[in-house]
Amino acid sequence: MKNRLLVAAGVVIVIVGAVFALQGFGVIEGSAMSNNHTFEVVGPLVVLAGLVLAALGLRHRAGPGLR
Repeated sequence: MKNRLLVAAGVVIVIVGAVFALQGFGVIEGSAMSNNHTFEVVGPLVVLAGLVLAALGLRHRAGPGLR
């Protein structure tokens, strides 16, 4: 159960980070984050954090004998 939660949280964080990045690069417009250089940096970092979290969930899911 905990592993699924880690993977699900990681996927949500990746999506949020992707939206941050796309707004920072100006692909998605209409907010204060659009064309903001801060979110050009923060977005990919958030995506990376989400990928790490999801990978941890998948790694623990494999079990001790399969590593």
